[in-house]
Amino acid sequence: MSVTEYDVIIIGAGVSGLTAGEFLAGRGFKVALVTSGEPTACLSTGCIDVCSRDHNPLAGIKELPPAHPYHLVPEKTIRESLDNFQAAMLDMGIPYVGAPEENRLVLSALGTFKTSCLVPSTMEAAPQDAKDSIHIISFAGLKDFYPSYIISRRKNTKVSVYDAGVSSTMGIASHFEEKEFFEKFIIWLGKLDIQEDKIAFPAVLGLESAAEIVNTITILMGKPVFEIPTIPPSMPGRRLFNALKDYFRKKGGDIYWNWPVIGVEKSGKIIEAVTTTSTGRPNSLNGKAFILATGSFVGGGLTATREAIIENVFNLPVHVPGMRETWFDNDYFSFNHGIGKAGIIADSSLLPTGSPWENIFVCGSILADTEILKNGCGHGLALATAHVAAKSCMEYIR
Repeated sequence: MSVTEYDVIIIGAGVSGLTAGEFLAGRGFKVALVTSGEPTACLSTGCIDVCSRDHNPLAGIKELPPAHPYHLVPEKTIRESLDNFQAAMLDMGIPYVGAPEENRLVLSALGTFKTSCLVPSTMEAAPQDAKDSIHIISFAGLKDFYPSYIISRRKNTKVSVYDAGVSSTMGIASHFEEKEFFEKFIIWLGKLDIQEDKIAFPAVLGLESAAEIVNTITILMGKPVFEIPTIPPSMPGRRLFNALKDYFRKKGGDIYWNWPVIGVEKSGKIIEAVTTTSTGRPNSLNGKAFILATGSFVGGGLTATREAIIENVFNLPVHVPGMRETWFDNDYFSFNHGIGKAGIIADSSLLPTGSPWENIFVCGSILADTEILKNGCGHGLALATAHVAAKSCMEYIR
C-alpha cells in the first residue's frame, strides 16, 4: 500500500471542496482532493445562487430559519468568499458579474426566469423583464434547448436555426473554438439582418473562450449578446467546474480522480488517513485535518435507506427530518420536501455535532437544514461554508 502525507485532505470535488482546497493550498498548505467522479456542479447552470428569498441576497439570508447553516457564517466571510470567487474566475478567463446586494434574472431554456446573484459574463445581457425583443439563434438537432417554449412566453421573440454539423452542446461548443467555423458562422449571422434588441444563444459558445466569443459577436453585430443555460448538463456548469479544478491545481493542490474512499484510519479522537483505491490498488492518504464536501444525495454524500439516512465516508451522525412519511411532499415539484433538511449539523467552526473526531470539518450541501432549492442558495452556500471550513482547518493545524 502506498502512503502519502498531506496537511489537509478534502473528500469531494464540487464547488465547496475545490474552493476550500484552493484557499488552503494558496496559503502554503499541502492539500489533496479525493473524488469518486464528476460533481453535481457539472449539472448546474454555472450561476452562483446566494439566496433567492429577497431581491437582496444578504437580506434574504437574515430571514432564513435559525437552523440554516448560513447563520454559521459571518456576513464578512460571505462577502469575502464571493469576492475571492470572482477574482479566481477572472484569473481563469471566465469572469462573473454581480454583487451580493442584488439578485438578477437569468432566462432559462424553458422561457422562465431563474433568480441568481453572480452569473457568468456571457449571461450578463439577459433581459430582466419582458420588454426587450430577442432573436434566438438555435442549432439544428440540438436537444435540451426549447426555443418554442421561450417564444410562447415572450411574444417579441424570433428564432433562426444554424446547422453546425453536430447536435450536442459539447460538439457545438468545440466548433466555436475553431477559427474557420466561427468565421463561417459570423457570415451567416450577418446575413440575417437581425432587428431585435438582443441576440440569444443556447450556452454553447465555446469551451474555455465563451466570454471572449460573446464579446466578439456583440461587437460585430452591434447588439447585446447573451447565453441561455440549457437543460443539465450545461456548458456553463462544465466551464465552472473546469475553472475551479484548474485554479486549485494552479495553487498547488493535488487531485486524486476516481479514487473512492473505501476506509478510514482512526486513533482516539483523530482521523489519521483515508484509504482509497485506484485500478484495484489500495492507497493511504494521511492528513492532519479532513474536510468532508461530498454533497447531499445527488452528490453521493448521503444515502437514504428505509431505516435511516447514512453519511457515506465517516458515518457521521445525520440529522433526519422527522418520520420517513414526512420526507416528501405529494407535489413532486414542491420546494417543501422534508428531505431537503437532512444532513450534518455543525457548529460555528463547521465541526460536525456529535462527531467523535476533532479534526474533520464539513461544508457545502451536506450540511443540514439547507433546503437549497427552496432558498436558492446552492453555490453561494458552498463558497461561504468552504471558507469557514478551510479557516477552521488552518486554526486546528496551527
